[in-house]
Amino acid sequence: MGDNNGLTRRMGVREFRANLPSVLRQARAGTSFLITSHDEVVAEIHPPSVQERPRRQPGALRGQIWMAPDFDILPEEVLAAMEGDEA
Repeated sequence: MGDNNGLTRRMGVREFRANLPSVLRQARAGTSFLITSHDEVVAEIHPPSVQERPRRQPGALRGQIWMAPDFDILPEEVLAAMEGDEA
């Protein structure tokens, strides 16, 4: 399968199943596919129209998250319960 960026390619169901990882890589790169069965189009595979999630922006929540000063201190009774001791 060659590089067909921006093109639509017809492909039978068997060929599609045998080459699924490659088809998905090509779709991500811009190639569209018409999947056929007995010369009838049964599905279309194409690149996503928009990216589903916006890119993560490190530090976007800075100043909006508060942690208690003792959030990383394990209470004695919890530690005892984890170790099997009776509190």
